[in-house]
Amino acid sequence: MRPWIGIVGELASRADGTTLELRLSRRYAEAVERAGGLPLALLPLADEEALAELLDRIDGLVFAGADDFDTERLGLGPTHPRAKPVPREKQDFDLLLARLALAQNLPTLGICYGMQLLALAEGGGLHQHLPEDRPGRREHAGGVRHAVQVRPATKLRACTGVATLDVVSRHHQAVSSVSEPWVVAGVDDEELIEAIERKGHPFALGVQWHPELSSDPAQARIFSGLVEAARRQARSRLSPGLRP
Repeated sequence: MRPWIGIVGELASRADGTTLELRLSRRYAEAVERAGGLPLALLPLADEEALAELLDRIDGLVFAGADDFDTERLGLGPTHPRAKPVPREKQDFDLLLARLALAQNLPTLGICYGMQLLALAEGGGLHQHLPEDRPGRREHAGGVRHAVQVRPATKLRACTGVATLDVVSRHHQAVSSVSEPWVVAGVDDEELIEAIERKGHPFALGVQWHPELSSDPAQARIFSGLVEAARRQARSRLSPGLRP
């Protein structure tokens, strides 16, 4: 059985400034397909009932990378002047989708913006601009290469099978804290949070870097972990050969 993996991409304004369009790098779909899943691009839905029905029809979920958060809209204070907030339609949709997916135990992977989204959806905090929020620490935008220490006894360690990952950073916002039931699964050598996961969930993992861009087999296994959890999810809720 090849599970259906929904992928949430970016929403961007067209040249006319009034129309939003979906943008999604093929690299996410290719990573899901190599791991044995069937990728499906998801468009924002305004109707919560339709969204719940959508979640009943997919087996796993990927929140892809995107721009920044409108923290004022989240009630977290003024949005940083260097931030480039995603459209409000996307931010609102993503938060609703994340909360519903987590509540339904849907296997979920958040990448970069997607990791920050998962943390914020359940009470986490956000560094709005690095290194300004962490004076004296390294820059993380523009393709900075560094190591991530993968904590033992985590799903990330079980997926990758390694204690250290070599990653490339392309972000200036980052998770500053997580709330229960989330735990930190990986940090860099300056203790910046690089990976999070949700306790008691079949598979809810966020990583700050972009494993879909890496040729490292250990990072490819992050997608394999998602797809395998989605496959188990599908088998547990569907009769053989049937799909909603």
